[in-house]
Amino acid sequence: MRQLTALDAQFLSVESATTATHVAGIAILDPSTSPSGALTREALLALLRERLHLAPPLRMRLADVPFGLDRPYWLDDPDVDLDAHVHETTLPAPGGERELAAYVASVHARRLDRRRPLWEAHLIHGLEGGRCALYTKVHHCAIDGVSGSEILTALLDPSPQPRLVEAPPPSASQQVPGTLAMLAGALTRSIVQPVETLCSLARAAADLDAIPVVAALPDARRLAQAARVIAGDARPLPATPPLVAPRTPFNGPISGEREVALCSVPLAEVRRVSRAFGMGPNDVVMTLCASALRSWLLAHDALPDRPLVAAVPVALRSRRPAGAGERSRDAAWVGNRISAMITPLATDVASPEERLAAVRSALAAAKRRFALSHRTWLDDVCAMVPNAFAALAAPVVFRLAGVAGAGVNLIVSNVPGPRLPLYLCGARMLAYHPLSVVTDATGGISITCASYDERLDFGVVACPARLPDVRSMIGHLREAMDELLALLDDSPGDPAVRPPDDREMLPA
Repeated sequence: MRQLTALDAQFLSVESATTATHVAGIAILDPSTSPSGALTREALLALLRERLHLAPPLRMRLADVPFGLDRPYWLDDPDVDLDAHVHETTLPAPGGERELAAYVASVHARRLDRRRPLWEAHLIHGLEGGRCALYTKVHHCAIDGVSGSEILTALLDPSPQPRLVEAPPPSASQQVPGTLAMLAGALTRSIVQPVETLCSLARAAADLDAIPVVAALPDARRLAQAARVIAGDARPLPATPPLVAPRTPFNGPISGEREVALCSVPLAEVRRVSRAFGMGPNDVVMTLCASALRSWLLAHDALPDRPLVAAVPVALRSRRPAGAGERSRDAAWVGNRISAMITPLATDVASPEERLAAVRSALAAAKRRFALSHRTWLDDVCAMVPNAFAALAAPVVFRLAGVAGAGVNLIVSNVPGPRLPLYLCGARMLAYHPLSVVTDATGGISITCASYDERLDFGVVACPARLPDVRSMIGHLREAMDELLALLDDSPGDPAVRPPDDREMLPA
């Protein structure tokens, strides 16, 4: 048992009637490859019972501190009621992408029940072509992109024949923390909170010019450099481009409704462009997003004269912790180890080739700065505020941020996935579309993509009150890819340039 970090608890605190902070994925499946020729809820439940011990976030629930005086604790739940977590439905005809997206949007808008482990799975039948889908959502306080991929890996197999999984070790008895123990811990934390706040403030000050909102303050760069010198780090900071997010129609207070759009592009096309221009696949992905957003804003006569500013989540852990015991690894694997790079998207650049170069340059500058930063500013900002105050104030602060002007326009996340096909209960996974979070402060649209089996699968989540035609983003993304491919006729590329590596994609 361990306590949530300040960042984990913040994902709980910002939830409100209009904001849900879980992340999700839609696996499109072909059940014809399974031994029975179908994927049933019973088979899925049997798989989960067999492998739940391999996915710690799926069996952890929250133990709240009385009166919200301190951050909650994670408690291992050995008796997860899988029937309450796994649901089943059939789409109305014709069972196309539109019907799937409508069902997923309605489920994605609903918050998770905090009395249980924070996840749900929905087996969806009735897709055209005899396919089915599995929509799974897990609260962001429990997973980040890397641990989410670990859960997917635990449930999937490299062939239609499910692999053998070792039985879980005997579960050790776990004592639920008593009220007095929790209150004593809260009292202790309240005593050390001022010191923790000062330490977090000192670390965050070193990156003032790279943090949304405060980066726009006068002399933010000088203050950041002075803070680093005081801390004993006299290295000069790499220059960062202006990070003032312009106002757009999709920035502002959001409603509780969601809409979802799904699309894919061949990964081979992304590699062709990246090879021709000597850049990484992630540069191409970010350019696709920038071009699609520019097209949408132009179509709505709302294109700002400054570039949009995106937050790009970056994982700070790379693999399942090893060593120690099973319980220690489980505790270390639940929660978030992430930071974020803030970068402009060059949506103000009209030429596709110049836009590609501008996005690459901005992302390279963000990477250089990120490499020298503390990388903990998200945790540090969250740790400055006592939990009791954060739980009450976070939704209000986020709402006010949406009204006053966002620090970023949206979140763009790119997760590298497996290159070979995978199977769930024998059903081949044809595509995997990740879905993320929208909030008042981070914009009414988020774009997430994952590479899988020579495809790049996009999941776009939007608040219809801010962006009522999210499906149009699908066409804009496809047009953006065609636009970049058209450049190849005039840019033969440099054969000496190294082939790009898919691992350059930044995990969310």
